[in-house]
Amino acid sequence: MSNIRKAFENGKAFIAFITCGDPDLETTVRVVKEAVENGADLIELGIPFSDPTAEGPTIQGANLRALTGGVTTDKIFDMVKELRKDVTIPMVFMTYANVVFSYGAERFIKTCSEIGIDGLILPDLPYEEKEEFHPVCAKYGVDLISLIAPTSENRISQIAKDAEGFIYVVSSLGVTGTRSEIKTDLESIVKAIRTSSKVPCAIGFGISKPEQAKKMADISDGAIVGSAIIKIIEKYGKDSPKYVGEYVKSMKDAIA
Repeated sequence: MSNIRKAFENGKAFIAFITCGDPDLETTVRVVKEAVENGADLIELGIPFSDPTAEGPTIQGANLRALTGGVTTDKIFDMVKELRKDVTIPMVFMTYANVVFSYGAERFIKTCSEIGIDGLILPDLPYEEKEEFHPVCAKYGVDLISLIAPTSENRISQIAKDAEGFIYVVSSLGVTGTRSEIKTDLESIVKAIRTSSKVPCAIGFGISKPEQAKKMADISDGAIVGSAIIKIIEKYGKDSPKYVGEYVKSMKDAIA
């Protein structure tokens, strides 16, 4: 059984997204530990990329700050090794296909397995092209996480049937970022997923407030939050871990 399932074993999961190296890798380590101590069930670690097409201005800014600060994939791998001495909950990478390609897919995924990364999310990888990476992921026991968006429509059951780890349900069209209201008919999407798969599904994109997280977790198996956490890090910089911890606790308490 995938290690990612552990995130969903104790009720609704709170999944925190953090861009590696914003403002620096030392702060990222402290932010992750604070998030875990305050109830995060799974951590998504963003590997910065120069052209993050799925991201809104907040996460784009974090990518830019991290890259300007000299973050590399190898430095992130070393950071994860360090984190794994204390952090036992599932962790996944979220990045772009080009990052994996340019590093060398087999080398990248093998290293993920060796350092304790449980899954890989590639938002720019179409379902039809997942075979580019899936056989290598399967070889090394790294789940290739599927995304299902409001535009997936007729393909929902097909994507869900092949899914592993957890299913990332994209709440809204467009890029990441906090939204005051999420209007997509997510209940229908989750219902369609449930008929084809027993893999847990969590909703992300646009969630920033405890009441939104509760609403999304009530429909699905958990809530994913990124931009709201990145905004805290942007505001407080190296002092942000404590504030991220407080925020994660408020969100976890809302969905528990």
